[in-house]
Amino acid sequence: MSEQLKRTPLYDLHLEMGAKMVPFAGYDMPVQYPLGVRREHLHTREQAGLFDVSHMGQVRISGERAAISFESLVPVDIYDLPKGKQRYAIFTNDQGGIEDDLMVTNFGDHLYVVVNAACKEADIAMMQQKLDVEVTELADRALVALQGPAAGKVFKRLCPESADMVFMDSRVLSVEGVECIVSRSGYTGEDGFEISIPADQADSLCRLILAQPEVELIGLGARDSLRLESGLCLYGHDLDPTTTPVEASLLWAISKVRREDGDRAFGFPGAEIIYQQIAEKNYSRKRVGLIGLGKAPIREGAVLVNAAGEEIGKVTSGSFGPSIEKPIVMAYIDPAYAAMDTEVFAQVRGKQLPLQVCKMPFVEQRYHRG
Repeated sequence: MSEQLKRTPLYDLHLEMGAKMVPFAGYDMPVQYPLGVRREHLHTREQAGLFDVSHMGQVRISGERAAISFESLVPVDIYDLPKGKQRYAIFTNDQGGIEDDLMVTNFGDHLYVVVNAACKEADIAMMQQKLDVEVTELADRALVALQGPAAGKVFKRLCPESADMVFMDSRVLSVEGVECIVSRSGYTGEDGFEISIPADQADSLCRLILAQPEVELIGLGARDSLRLESGLCLYGHDLDPTTTPVEASLLWAISKVRREDGDRAFGFPGAEIIYQQIAEKNYSRKRVGLIGLGKAPIREGAVLVNAAGEEIGKVTSGSFGPSIEKPIVMAYIDPAYAAMDTEVFAQVRGKQLPLQVCKMPFVEQRYHRG
């Protein structure tokens, strides 16, 4: 199986560092290193972790109409996105479901888009078919994420020009002589940077980052527990083509100007259905956060029930949160049970484990907003 999987430009580095490799989205990826998932997670919360996310899709969209054309695919304000700024977006389908979630940056003469690995082939084909501008996959680049409270000072040593960047800023910067696409963002809830590097220079630059005393390599296992603690969705688990942004509690991702009463309403797939759900609250499930009242972790797929044992929902992400030392869960639930502090139960190996609806994120987000 390993021979059939794609490899990122950092594959040899992962093996050298003792990574346990697993198949993920068609790639051979590091799930953990000798440090172990829990210690990798806590190190990122306390210092800085370096993640290989080169399996994700990087795309350049060029043309005078790039921004307004891209808006036809998302319920997000791209046209007025300031130059040098990045924004979270979602591709919707005609039923209002989410085909993927992604990040979009305006670089003035083009958009730079990062999509999920499992969706990138379909996303790129869809964009090439539906957009009347040039769509180019940047297949010759690696992508890494430097995350954690020490990320700012670490990256400043290597790239002093990054010091005044704030959350969601994006720039093309020279990092130790290597031209990189840099955004101050990430998917752990911590301060940090995502750095797109020419593939042939990724290994040497990442070794330089790893030479900094605060930095450890971090695998997919800790990346997953970090994003869950931070209340961030994982596509294919918490989001999918049958789930609308309203059901997913992503109303904040629908820009004001793209709402039904906005200046650029409609014009994206599924708009009527999404607007109706917003206006009438006519949905049967809602994404919520839950904290386990015991110690046993509750995993994806567990059925949720009420006190009478009636099924009311299902877990889409679940883990033991190393930062708070409690089981944490993201789930879709009957809206009647979605109020804060409501007690529900997860069916796990013949037992009903109690949980309580709580606010997300489970751990405070610490993005650098200036």
